[in-house]
Amino acid sequence: MSITVKTEQSTTPSIEKPAISAERPTTGKAPSKRRRILLLVAIGIGGLVLLFGIPRLIRAFNTVSTDDAYVNGYVTFVAPRVSGQVARVLVDDNNRVKKGDVLLELDPEPFQVEVAIKQAAVDAAEANLVVARANVQGILGQTRSNRFKLARAIEDVDNQIALIAARVATWEQEKATLVLAQQEFDRAQRLLSTRVVSQEEYDERREALDVAKAEVSQALENIHQARVALGLPAQAPEGKTLADVPADLDQTFSSVRQAQADLLQSAAQLGIVPSSYTLTPKQMLDEFYRRDPTGNLDKIFAEVIKNAPSLKQAQTNLMQARRDLDQAKLNLRYCTVYAEIDGVITRRNVNPGNNVQAGQSVMAIRSLRDIWIDANFKETQLRNLRIGQHVDLEVDMYGGKHVFEGRISGFTYGTGSTLALLPAQNATGNFVKVVQRLPVRIDVLNYDPDKLPLFAGLSVTPSVDLRRAPTGPNAGQFLQRPEQAGGSSQQ
Repeated sequence: MSITVKTEQSTTPSIEKPAISAERPTTGKAPSKRRRILLLVAIGIGGLVLLFGIPRLIRAFNTVSTDDAYVNGYVTFVAPRVSGQVARVLVDDNNRVKKGDVLLELDPEPFQVEVAIKQAAVDAAEANLVVARANVQGILGQTRSNRFKLARAIEDVDNQIALIAARVATWEQEKATLVLAQQEFDRAQRLLSTRVVSQEEYDERREALDVAKAEVSQALENIHQARVALGLPAQAPEGKTLADVPADLDQTFSSVRQAQADLLQSAAQLGIVPSSYTLTPKQMLDEFYRRDPTGNLDKIFAEVIKNAPSLKQAQTNLMQARRDLDQAKLNLRYCTVYAEIDGVITRRNVNPGNNVQAGQSVMAIRSLRDIWIDANFKETQLRNLRIGQHVDLEVDMYGGKHVFEGRISGFTYGTGSTLALLPAQNATGNFVKVVQRLPVRIDVLNYDPDKLPLFAGLSVTPSVDLRRAPTGPNAGQFLQRPEQAGGSSQQ
């Protein structure tokens, strides 16, 4: 091939240039030029290798990575707290909800009827409480009266004992009067024959003697009457006088015991029970007064009213009725089922008209924010892994071009084979050593589900950077400290 250069003709004379041939004679300079080009290309390729390969090589020696990792997150199963018929379902699968959003509603009418029934029970219990208070006040008044009756019965016995003593003294006085009348009569009888004493005076002395005898007999009968009235024998026992009575007669007499029994019966309705039923009335009253250090009856009875069994029972019934009403109102509120977390609805299996039971799972909410990475590292890769190390997370969903930041937050205390539903039985003698994998939990840092969401189950390629020092809680450890084992450092 030859190249010909043409020029325009002009009036001026020109020298015609001969054609220049492209085929030049072969010389020794061409091979050396190609070698220079190849050398430059080789140097360029070597430079690129050094520029991009060495950092990758250094990174490969200072990172631990695995392709056996996936996104995981919390799932909250939605279940009604009461049984009933579904009236409305306000969400569907894949709907995003926020905490507090209404998910479904049950028919509230049966629960409204139950609330009305429990409200009526509360009103009845309140009325019964008013009646119980009135009854307690009436029993309290009766108890006060019985206490006064007991004190009066004791006083009556003491008065009867004093009356016996007085009548014995009168009897002794009448006997002395009888002795004197007998002496005067005897004197008048001796002097009657001498005419010193007239017949009239003699008759007066005899009448006085008869009157004295009658008064002595009457005084003795009065003593007998008083003794018999107190349950004592009319005649004094041998070695005793008519004035002698038992020292505890005012505590053992029948009228006193009857008054004590009446007081015990009325006091028992107020919850007042003596420490022993063998106590004497005086001991029982002293024990009652010891209920208050100062013996103030008003304070004692105020405390007695507060703890009266019938009043306590009425108050308990009212409290129970109110709690039942609260439960009925709570069940009515439970007819509306709310979302407990932010997330996305999945596994909806309920429709209007279905009858659901309390605790029956009707749908699930998968959290978008509370997520983490479960990375299954080989046991041979765990040598330098620690809690708190920085992790780069490449997600296949975004083509490996976007890297999320993560942090190791814990190690599962057991390999996948030991945590399986049917763990391997290596005691059979057929054991073959296989490199095990240990689940490592990686928390995602600075994660915003509104911009780049991570869905549960997505494949992830985590790369743990061994050059960066661990940070955060339990940094540099295998196990979390006991006081922080309950939670994770989710971001």
